[in-house]
Amino acid sequence: GFIFQNYNLLSNFTALENVEAPMVLANVPRKERQERAMHLLERVGLGDRVHHYPSELSGGQQQRVAIARALANNPPILIADEMTGDLDSETGFAIMELASQLNRDGMTIVFVTHDPRMAAFAQRVVELRDGQILS
Repeated sequence: GFIFQNYNLLSNFTALENVEAPMVLANVPRKERQERAMHLLERVGLGDRVHHYPSELSGGQQQRVAIARALANNPPILIADEMTGDLDSETGFAIMELASQLNRDGMTIVFVTHDPRMAAFAQRVVELRDGQILS
């Protein structure tokens, strides 16, 4: 799964439909994908925003829709570019707790962050500066 820094949500789809979209491509039956999408949106704190379009959501809410969408097909690997960048501290920590739980459950997560508090959640940190690996 991929979490893009600029979300890449489909503007004419609701939050629920955006999360369902990858499951449609994976031929997940409608009832199952709706239930899974609802569950994921609830896990990222958006259970009350499922029928809102991206233009009706804040940047942080859009980011959480993108996170839920990336998790829709239960990927073995999640690659995330600044997945907490537009979130307030409390929500960012909640998302990192979710990521930690997914990692404990066996998902590999590779994420980019400029926030050392979020990097502290990682089992391994690779620091880059000017295109060079520092650690």
